[in-house]
Amino acid sequence: MIIFIIVLLTISAAVFFIFNHPQFGKKPSGKRLERILKSPNYKDGAFQNISPTPQLAEDTNMAKVMFRFLFGNTPRKVPMQKFNFEKTDLHHISPDENVFIWFGHSSYFIQVDGKKILVDPVFCGHASPFSFTGKAMAGTDLYEVEDIPQLDYLIITHDHWDHLDYKTVKKLNPKVGKVITGLGTGEHLEHWNYESSKIIELDWGENFDLGNGFKIYCETGRHFSGRSFKRNQAIWASFALITPTQKIYVGGDSGYDSHFKKIGEKFNGFDLAILETGQYNKDWRYIHMIPAEQLLAMKDLNAKRMIPVHHSKFVLATHPWDEPLKKITELNTENLRVITPKIGEKTTWEDDSKKYEKWWETYD
Repeated sequence: MIIFIIVLLTISAAVFFIFNHPQFGKKPSGKRLERILKSPNYKDGAFQNISPTPQLAEDTNMAKVMFRFLFGNTPRKVPMQKFNFEKTDLHHISPDENVFIWFGHSSYFIQVDGKKILVDPVFCGHASPFSFTGKAMAGTDLYEVEDIPQLDYLIITHDHWDHLDYKTVKKLNPKVGKVITGLGTGEHLEHWNYESSKIIELDWGENFDLGNGFKIYCETGRHFSGRSFKRNQAIWASFALITPTQKIYVGGDSGYDSHFKKIGEKFNGFDLAILETGQYNKDWRYIHMIPAEQLLAMKDLNAKRMIPVHHSKFVLATHPWDEPLKKITELNTENLRVITPKIGEKTTWEDDSKKYEKWWETYD
């Protein structure tokens, strides 16, 4: 009995220590919490989706999901060989260029109308609190914080581990002009020594004039949030970035729903939409889009072009690693302008004459 008590206390102390590490962030408090409690999107102690949104579909449960993920026989979760990509030097891009550089999964750099923007950077090599889980596929971790130039804006769509990385964001702090994020996520950032004056924190339907013809709008998504056991204490968001010459939709994570149509109508379409395309499963079909829904969302948004992200870096679902890209190209029977760059490739989205190779077939 004494040994059992000692073991139990040791495990309890270890769990307490782990979950009190700064990387788990901090629950909203003070004036931020007061603001959250007044939000029309916060009810019954949590932020809510517009439509009823179970995290797991009605025909499954967590035990089944975990069994399939851990023991299911999904072929080719990772490529047979290491990726071989080339890096774009971000420090020497002409300030006159409008460019997009993808870092794998949902991390990317945008330069538009002279402004430098980084979205959801995860450079730590894993999409979880522990380095031995959610590891990046070999050859995908091309970029480090040192490769990132001084930024005008850092956009964080929500606080999940594959979108908000403690080490990366903390190290980026001196390079960041302003952070743009959803209501509640600022608590994590302040806990990690970001000054409150640096943080633009928006609820759905709110916007912020960035000056010089730039404006950011916080829009809805169909997802959830949380870095620990208590979920939905910060809002998950998409963003409409309006610049002097461009309208760009930063999708974040979302299941398919009517909000895409409403956002498309609100902004009368977009020059570019960046939408999640990967790490889906029928078991969580309400919180991530499954194949073909990305194309529906693109049409709902009335987007001239779309770049699919949220794939080809971390294994967070049970589909083959290249299925998202295969599916979106096969299903694109209307020849919508879907741009599929390699990791690290400089992409000028306005050049509609450029052809993008099916690079994933090289690693088939």
